[in-house]
Amino acid sequence: MFLLLALLIGVISGLRAMTAPAAVAWGAALGWLDVSQTPLAFMGYQWTPWVLTLLAVVELITDQLPSTPSRKVPVQFGARIVTGALSGATIGAASGLLFGGLIAGVIGAVIGTFGGAALRGRLAASFGKDLPAALIEDAIAVIGAALIVGAV
Repeated sequence: MFLLLALLIGVISGLRAMTAPAAVAWGAALGWLDVSQTPLAFMGYQWTPWVLTLLAVVELITDQLPSTPSRKVPVQFGARIVTGALSGATIGAASGLLFGGLIAGVIGAVIGTFGGAALRGRLAASFGKDLPAALIEDAIAVIGAALIVGAV
């Protein structure tokens, strides 16, 4: 169950890089994910969810800008892999499967990056513009992250 959730939170990282770690940090800070005795204990520190949430909000805003690069360019893609790994590892660590969660998070991030780009492209084509597709993707990422962390 935890590895599936780690994979799914990785998919969220592929959609919105900072949404997944923000959600997982809230789960750790609220005690839903006990990572206190793991190398990822910092995810449950008092300020971690606030900082990551601020970064997630900034990402949600900047994603709407036409100058924002594709999620598939190396820097953007790499960031999604790193945040997918961190988020998946945090979920995995709560059940003693840190490394398995890390791998699942990376796989999920790759799936989410390419799958999200394809889905958004199709939605944007059907709407005739990108903004509605971007907002739908934002909603999927935020609601999905909340549901995944809540399922832990």
